[in-house]
Amino acid sequence: MTVFDLTPPSDAQRRDITATLSADEKRVLLEHGTEAAFCGVFLDNHKDGVYTCRFCGLPLFRSSAKFDSGTGWPSFFKPYDDSHIRLIRDTSYGMIRTEEVCARCGSHLGHVFPDGPRPTGDRHCLNSVSLSFTEQGDPLPDCLQRGAPEGQPDTDS
Repeated sequence: MTVFDLTPPSDAQRRDITATLSADEKRVLLEHGTEAAFCGVFLDNHKDGVYTCRFCGLPLFRSSAKFDSGTGWPSFFKPYDDSHIRLIRDTSYGMIRTEEVCARCGSHLGHVFPDGPRPTGDRHCLNSVSLSFTEQGDPLPDCLQRGAPEGQPDTDS
C-alpha cells in the first residue's frame, strides 16, 4: 500500500499543468508519443535519486533500479511502488505491447517488456520527457500541492 495520494488531478490542476508543458512533453505524455532513441536527458543520468512523473510528480522509479538496456531509452527493472504504474495492452502499429502510464494522472510513460535483468525480468522502457528527477536528499515534487505524505519513504530505499 502506497503512502502517496493516487487521486487524479482536478480538471483545473490538469489545465494548469498542461499549460506548462513543452510541445514535446504534450506529444509524449498526453498523446502517447515516443521520443527519439539515444537523445533523452535521463538516458545517461547516473545520480542517486527518484524519477517522478513529469505531469503530476508521483514517484515512479528509484535510480537503484535503473540499468543500461542499450535500447536508447532510460530503463528500469522495478517501479518505486507497483501501485504507481498502470499497465495497458497496446496494439498500435501492428504490435502487441504493454504500455505504462502513471497510475495517478494517466500520462504516458513508455512500455514494459519481459526481457529485463533479475530479479524481476522486466524492462520498463521510458521516455525522458515523461520524467522529472529528484536527487537523493532533496524533497520530492508536490505538483498537486497535497503536501508530503505521512511516513514518506527515504528516496534511496
